[in-house]
Amino acid sequence: MAETENRTKVTILTGSYRIKGYINLMPGARITDYMVDARGFIALTEAEVWDLSGGVRHLAAVPFLNVARDHIQIVTPQH
Repeated sequence: MAETENRTKVTILTGSYRIKGYINLMPGARITDYMVDARGFIALTEAEVWDLSGGVRHLAAVPFLNVARDHIQIVTPQH
């Protein structure tokens, strides 16, 4: 139960992809703090990936995905 309470749904945009999934965010923490503390990758669970080049095309739905932090342009929380 505690694991689902720490999950925050986010949308990540890179130059080519839109990725939606959950990050494990400690209660009271901000997504900005999570990004600053992340090393090379951001871990997402229940991730979905869309290709944004040449139209929007759903590529994958996976239980776990690492996203290279250097490729992330925008991160926004979802409700």
